[in-house]
Amino acid sequence: MAKIGKPLAGKVLVEPLPAESKTASGIIIPDTAQEKPQKGTIVAVGSDKGDVKMEVKEGDVVLYGKYSGTEINIDSKDYLIMDQSDILLVL
Repeated sequence: MAKIGKPLAGKVLVEPLPAESKTASGIIIPDTAQEKPQKGTIVAVGSDKGDVKMEVKEGDVVLYGKYSGTEINIDSKDYLIMDQSDILLVL
């Protein structure tokens, strides 16, 4: 795996978890109908931003808003880069 780099202050890099491909009752959801994932794993964190301390760390699984962050592709892998404030919950 190539080195990803470090986000700037107050930013985190999230690897989204795969979208649900099956309902609870076992119905397979086609790719075109799958919801955009809202859960992912933090792979890199920036430093504190001013007096706002970075509260998450690499490896944390988090929930974030449906339209949070900016999609980027690094070494053929999709990630989201977002402000720490876009994170709603650490699981």
